[in-house]
Amino acid sequence: MFLRRRRAAWDAFWVLLGLWGVSLALFNTFPQIDPYVSAHFFVREACSTAPAIGENCGHFPYRQDPFFQLLRTLFLRLPSVVAVVLLWKLLDCYGHHGATFNAERARALKVALASLVIGPIVLVNSILKSYWGRPRPSETLDFGGHFDFVQAGSMAGKCLSNCSFVSGEAAGAGWLFCLVLLVPQPLRSALLPPLATISLLAPALRVAFGAHYLSDVVLGWLSSLVVFAGLLALADSPQREKKLKIE
Repeated sequence: MFLRRRRAAWDAFWVLLGLWGVSLALFNTFPQIDPYVSAHFFVREACSTAPAIGENCGHFPYRQDPFFQLLRTLFLRLPSVVAVVLLWKLLDCYGHHGATFNAERARALKVALASLVIGPIVLVNSILKSYWGRPRPSETLDFGGHFDFVQAGSMAGKCLSNCSFVSGEAAGAGWLFCLVLLVPQPLRSALLPPLATISLLAPALRVAFGAHYLSDVVLGWLSSLVVFAGLLALADSPQREKKLKIE
């Protein structure tokens, strides 16, 4: 059983990693996809002053809608709230000893929390967003900003901090979606529809707000699935299987 589950986890990891790489190559090879999608949420207006060459004036109306702003705030805070709950449950697990200690539950909680730290926090917000320098759509000439557009994966952008590649909120939404795998049935089936809705709507709002390109949210969302699958595979190690057989 452990061998099959470990193999399935590794297979999922390599498939998702390959999907991430293919997606990056697609958006990098066909960069016009990103501004084309963002343009559907941008309302053009007459410029109050003479525009620079290639500059367009206007705004992203969804960004100013109070209801969507509230949704964005809720989606932004939700991973942190869930992480606190998971940490509390993990500490509660280690409050038990011997026969009352649930090793499987503790393992699942550790995978969930570690994937949040390694994925959205370290990989996305501390590395990619800090060093890749891609301007957000609203910061580019195409959508009322002052920077040139750069394609996904390019480090040629002039953004200095909290940049567009990739989306941290999409990564957090992807992490939330992964948690479905750790919930036992029948609760898993009940949680899947609302969690999937939140997981997809949160990144979509970032595109509608002009805060991220489609590639930013797709790659950010997938990055959490890659990290989660990798940690899940590592957690089902041969050493763990041998230990359980001995016990």
